[in-house]
Amino acid sequence: MTGAGRPAVLAEADRRRGLIVMLVDTFLMWGGFFMVIPLISIHYVDGLGWAAGAIGLVLAVRQLTQQGLTVIGGALADRLGARGLIAAGMLIRALSFGGMAVATTYPLLMLSALLAALGGALFDSPSSATIAALTRREDRSRYFALLGVVRGLGMSLGPLAGAALLRLDFALVALAASACFLLAFGVTLLFLPPVRVATERGDLMSGTVLALRDRRFMTFNILLMGYWFMWVQLTISLPLEARALAGTADAVSWLYTLNAVMSIVLQYPVMQLAERWLRPMPILMLGMAVMALGLGGVALAGNIVALLTCVALFSLGALLAAPSQQTVAADLANPAALGSYFGVSALALALGGGIGNYAGGVLYGFARDAGVPALPWFICLIVGISSVSGLALLDRRLTRRMAHAVDTAASS
Repeated sequence: MTGAGRPAVLAEADRRRGLIVMLVDTFLMWGGFFMVIPLISIHYVDGLGWAAGAIGLVLAVRQLTQQGLTVIGGALADRLGARGLIAAGMLIRALSFGGMAVATTYPLLMLSALLAALGGALFDSPSSATIAALTRREDRSRYFALLGVVRGLGMSLGPLAGAALLRLDFALVALAASACFLLAFGVTLLFLPPVRVATERGDLMSGTVLALRDRRFMTFNILLMGYWFMWVQLTISLPLEARALAGTADAVSWLYTLNAVMSIVLQYPVMQLAERWLRPMPILMLGMAVMALGLGGVALAGNIVALLTCVALFSLGALLAAPSQQTVAADLANPAALGSYFGVSALALALGGGIGNYAGGVLYGFARDAGVPALPWFICLIVGISSVSGLALLDRRLTRRMAHAVDTAASS
């Protein structure tokens, strides 16, 4: 069965309230996350002199651990409901960022990152499944576009606040991020309705097994790794490049402000325009291709203005790709186990994002030392175009199968 619906019927007022809560949570999560995570590389690499590869490893371990454990979070959401898991995840993430405020050694920083991963694993797929359960298929793309605007606000205000607080102390940055997640914890616990995200309740891992055996869904997620490989460069290699070209850590906030302003202003109208002509999968492919071109162009950027131009191109592609990949995943997911499907889908972020974070840090340092600064950006370009090519083949196969099913139904 395809086409994720709403597993449980809620009153219309509860459904609308739930969607508003998810918008508020999203703003707080993205604002808090991007307040501190991009500045980790600036603080520890530029400020304390740690190796870029070592910080890349911290970010990669957090990514891999969070998305790896998200499979369990999704399975638990199918069994227990989403609200409690989302709230618990927010609380743990708040504690982890509080730990980063006093993380002056590498083991303590890694421990804080692992705790952040545990919190994210609890709220990540339950949040996605909740949104899929609360939205109707006909308005899902528009809601994801609106969600992109809210994320843009968080990505804009978070780094600006983080950069301002970094002038005083990195500990203040981490504590402010922790406060955002504490507030999200309270909002979720008090106002999110008890959404059921599965139409059937089997064994704990039965939904996960169902998703893993879904060939179309798994092929899509493997190819989506390229999207996440490119996307996480916003947290590692792009901030380092901005700092190097501009000579100031404030350039990181410029980068995120540009990305966020584009999201706020253009996300909804760009998606509306794209949906007039294209289905979600082609929109995703177009967006990823533009992202790849933006990252590849960084190889030619010799100053901060040129870099910001490349980031603008990258961001334009992300405006198309981000909501589209969520819509395609929701459409391919089986409503019998939405939580488990989104938990398995997180493996694409775990592997693609984890590899992207680690490779971004290592390649950036290696390329600088070896005198080939264009290398990381050419690799990003190759990864993106390869993933788009794979998605094009998958889309052709899905389209043919759908056409065959329509012809069969018509003839019978």
